[in-house]
Amino acid sequence: MAGKIDARLAELGIELPQAPAPAANYVPWVRSGNLLFVAGQVSGNNQGIHKGRLGDDLGLEDGVAAARACALNLIAQAKAGCGGDLDRVARVVKLGGFVNCTPDFVQHPQVVNGASDLIVEIFGDTGRHARFAVGAPSLPMGFAVEVDAVFEID
Repeated sequence: MAGKIDARLAELGIELPQAPAPAANYVPWVRSGNLLFVAGQVSGNNQGIHKGRLGDDLGLEDGVAAARACALNLIAQAKAGCGGDLDRVARVVKLGGFVNCTPDFVQHPQVVNGASDLIVEIFGDTGRHARFAVGAPSLPMGFAVEVDAVFEID
């Protein structure tokens, strides 16, 4: 039987990607007590790849889509960290968003809203979180956005 969050994903027509393997010498998530720390997830998965720089070859809508891809990867990692049961997420505590952008690009919060909005759409009030959104001159492998997260789990 599907849990409440899996049912919500199905209702929204969202299929989670496979939890991406780490690209270097780290683990994708770590549980410490009731907190699940998910490593930064980039804007690429089996549903599409979002590379480039905001303010250069990518526009705001591209950035929002890229942040949404990051959120899907975060949720896939959280599902793995919760033993496959997303109903164990008691709270999305924090997201941290990095936007690959030109020095004059200033819409970092609007870009990272792509991740925040999706998290809240899926988890409801449990998904309301603290957050930061900053610009970076480059991101690993040229990805447009990277987002990490902290989840409280039961």
